[in-house]
This record gives sequence, C-alpha cells and structure tokens, in this order.
Amino acid sequence: MGIFDFGRMIFAYNDISNAAREGARKAIVTQNVTAITDEAMAATTGLATSEVDVNVTPCTTLKIGCLITVNVAYDWKPITPIIGNVVGPITLSATTAMPVEHLQP
Repeated sequence: MGIFDFGRMIFAYNDISNAAREGARKAIVTQNVTAITDEAMAATTGLATSEVDVNVTPCTTLKIGCLITVNVAYDWKPITPIIGNVVGPITLSATTAMPVEHLQP
C-alpha cells in the first residue's frame, strides 16, 4: 500500500510540474495574471483544483526578456490509513520561470 501512495505522490508532483510549465508558457505571451492562473489550473488534470494553489510573480519592470515565475503547490495526503497516521499532508511545489517574449498593449 505504501508503494501505491508513493505512486500517487509522484503523479501529483508530475501534474503540478506540468501545470507550472503550462502557466509559464501562457505568461511569456500574455501578462494577464488571471489567464495565467486559469491556464495552470486547467493543466492539473488529475487533481482537485480546489486543493491547488497557483502563484504568479510578474516582472518588476515589464519588458521583453524579464522573467515571470509561476509556482503551483498542492497538499498531498496519503489515502492509506496507517501511512496517513504517520505522515501528514506533504506540500508539493513546482516552480517554472520563463522570459517574456511578447508584451501585451
């Protein structure tokens, strides 16, 4: 059962890692924080979106080449009762930063 829970944790990490990458890809062409967050949330296919937290850190001075960072976090909980009593929720986090390629007017 521990292997099953570990597999679920790896799946959740891969899912949020993909979500951070998709959000950052959206961020390099549009700097709309709501659109970036929506794109990252849509990319979390296997997780409940109510448990996913997306944070976007825009550039201090918006110009081509500045980095926009997207961080996606998820509180993973084991479903096996014995492991759940020993290991509480673990916060998984993935961050992606990409340079701006196009400025929105």
